[in-house]
Amino acid sequence: MRSRAPRTGQWVAGALVVLGLAGYATADALDVVPGVLTTAPPAAPATARPTPSDPAPQTAQPVLPALSDQAPAPSSAGLGRVLGPLLDNPALGPNVSAAVVDARSGELLLGRDVDRGHVPASTTKLLTAAAALTTVGGDTTLATRVVQGVTPDEVVLVGGGDVLLGRGESQPEQTVGHAGLATLAAQVASALSGEGRHEVAVRYDDSLFEGRAVSPTWDPSDLTHGYVGHVTALGLARDRPHTGHPGAGDPSKATAAAFVQALRRQGVTVTGTLARSRATVDARVLGEVRSAPVASITELALTDSDNLLAEVLARLTARAMQRPATFEDSALAVLDAVRGLGIDVGTARIVDGSGLGHGSLVPARVIADLLVLAAGDKDPRLRPILVGLPVSGFSGTLAHRFTGVSTHRAAGLVRAKTGTLTGVSALAGLTVDADGRALVLVFMADDVPPTGTLAARDAFDKAAVALTACGCR
Repeated sequence: MRSRAPRTGQWVAGALVVLGLAGYATADALDVVPGVLTTAPPAAPATARPTPSDPAPQTAQPVLPALSDQAPAPSSAGLGRVLGPLLDNPALGPNVSAAVVDARSGELLLGRDVDRGHVPASTTKLLTAAAALTTVGGDTTLATRVVQGVTPDEVVLVGGGDVLLGRGESQPEQTVGHAGLATLAAQVASALSGEGRHEVAVRYDDSLFEGRAVSPTWDPSDLTHGYVGHVTALGLARDRPHTGHPGAGDPSKATAAAFVQALRRQGVTVTGTLARSRATVDARVLGEVRSAPVASITELALTDSDNLLAEVLARLTARAMQRPATFEDSALAVLDAVRGLGIDVGTARIVDGSGLGHGSLVPARVIADLLVLAAGDKDPRLRPILVGLPVSGFSGTLAHRFTGVSTHRAAGLVRAKTGTLTGVSALAGLTVDADGRALVLVFMADDVPPTGTLAARDAFDKAAVALTACGCR
């Protein structure tokens, strides 16, 4: 039996500590579409995994060990022997794509149909995350303002893309509720009082985003089942949709109504009815609260596979790239941004920022190249992608995976984005093999038998376990 280099403990420690896993086991609703992934009859053709809660505070730690050539890389032949039979599992259907890439060198070690587009499902969020981090900027915060209206008795609540607003005081240590309406209302009440005003009408402006708030590529049941919500520039954290709990029908109006309540608690009389309006460009600011950094929002979107947050990030990307913030232009902007990172997107096409819609096709090589770039040191702007990737058996949409008898050996070792729709299963991320070599893995199947989603998911988990457990040389 050949000796093996010690497995890099830094990977495990970083993976566990970074996400603050104690007490944070977000159910991923099996990361999946209801119906085929539950004991109930199928109810919808697609999945989402949002959740209204915030992870425990994170402690900054490395999420990857320093990549080194000292650990031997697996061979293509070795990987083929181990992974080939697992990728031929009938549960995956006939249309399987797989890429295993050396994270250090970017060398493709195993490739199966890597240049043809496959349905990416929620692994689309990796592209959206990279686009937002490099165009909007990870340090950017999103402002929610109240400005003077066109008449002296009117104020306008202006949305800046923060859909994680809290109803109470701002929570500076949290991502969800980082900016609070009570804090904003106190600022506005103080500004009005200083001018001797105690009675106003409230309007709201969510014109930052354009076009439809619901994608025509989504199934209507995606909203009613809470897999996604209306995409607007204003939103309350409590209105984030999650499985079984649909979001608000008009998130902007619901947010404005909550602001009115907060303003009244400050002793301000609010008259008239709520209505949409447009703030003037040079309107005087009466109050402002800001979101957590875009990097933190991106991490949350990846960990929870939050479709709504991903769509908001795509809209913000379009704005940053001087495009209209519509579904169509946001999708184009995301691919343009990824292309701008030097990644050949080939025939990739996406229809939204979350992967929920019908019509997206992305080659496995594109996702693998992006993960290699994120894992290296050439573009530190992408590091939040690694922080946001769920950890096998511990967090986000992998919290309840890699926990069975045949897969628990890789718990805490695989960090990957999941993707699940009816007939589609995907897993894309990183692991460290038994020799200590960091590897990128991308597994995609988009012709899974209709009732076989759980089996396909299990098949990819077993392939990831095998990759992690062997040196494959």
